[in-house]
Amino acid sequence: MADPGQLPAKQPVSALLAGPYGHPFHPVLVTLPIGAWVSSVVLDIGARVTDHAAALTLGATWLLAIGLVGAVLAAAVGFLDFLGIPSRTRAHRVAIMHMTLNLAATTLFLVALLLRLGHPDRTSTGAFVLAIVGLVGIGVSGMLGGELSFRYGVRVAAETDQAEGLTAPH
Repeated sequence: MADPGQLPAKQPVSALLAGPYGHPFHPVLVTLPIGAWVSSVVLDIGARVTDHAAALTLGATWLLAIGLVGAVLAAAVGFLDFLGIPSRTRAHRVAIMHMTLNLAATTLFLVALLLRLGHPDRTSTGAFVLAIVGLVGIGVSGMLGGELSFRYGVRVAAETDQAEGLTAPH
């Protein structure tokens, strides 16, 4: 078998764009859209239980937009990681499901944002429901992303390299 550190799914397509070996940028970048979209839903919930909803709704709308920008960045870098996964493998199929769910969820958040633009002081029930469904989608997609990293080791350093940090000195 080939050295695991030399497998294409371990090595970056472009270290400058996707992060160096063992330090991929995709897991870092996904925190921006996830955090923004979760926070947006939290603000929308707050707007539904207070008499002062306008500021919370405006904040939620901005967070949807920020999440979309972050999603584009995370997707671009994630696609570079995807290119290193060998075709017709279990990891490749999981990566396609991960990418498809992320694209679908991002589309839901985009539609939710577009539904809000004409009503800056309130969030429609439709936009709120789309955001909730989008969160479920990125939650499932995140589980698949974890499977890619932790089970299949996509863009994770080879076990031989990892062992160095887990071996006690003599």
